Amino acid sequence: MKIVRTLLAASLCAASAAVLAAEPAAAGGDAATPPGFWQNPAIAGYGEVHPLPKAAYQPQPGEIYKVVFSVSKAAEKPADTSSALEAVARAVNLYVSAGVPLDHLKFVVILSGAMTDSALDDEHYKQKLGADRNPNLDLIRKLRTAGVDVAVCGQAVLGRKEQYEWVVPEVNVALSALTTITMLQHEGYALMSL
Repeated sequence: MKIVRTLLAASLCAASAAVLAAEPAAAGGDAATPPGFWQNPAIAGYGEVHPLPKAAYQPQPGEIYKVVFSVSKAAEKPADTSSALEAVARAVNLYVSAGVPLDHLKFVVILSGAMTDSALDDEHYKQKLGADRNPNLDLIRKLRTAGVDVAVCGQAVLGRKEQYEWVVPEVNVALSALTTITMLQHEGYALMSL
């Protein structure tokens, strides 16, 4: 229950951070935002956060946090990075900015539905969606470097007329999103759908 409350607080903070991040641009730029206000302590270039060390519901550095992120919503444009994957990066950055070591984050991303394509190599992503390259691969690689396991639903790969050989090596092919999520929940992982 403690993990679920902490995740809820983190997701609310992530949503607040996304809104706050959009406000300076809407107000005419980032001139009012001091350097270093937005940070990416673990996933460089993605999932900006602003540390709030005195905020309520702080993750505890000594705890282990287990989360499975069900990611099925792709970006509106094939050339854009998925905002759902950005949210995963933001979650990692929020925990790290609160002092939780990366090795205390047991995070798994399972890609399915429209996000299945984000696991494709550049060549097949381009053939399928017309973008110059797969814009999600840089973020997927950075998530993996931070210790986040990224997998794709094997049933969705076949259902979308793709081949397993087209999936980049950084992404594991899982039996299915359904079995991955339920197995991990059985092991105590909290589910966050994006």
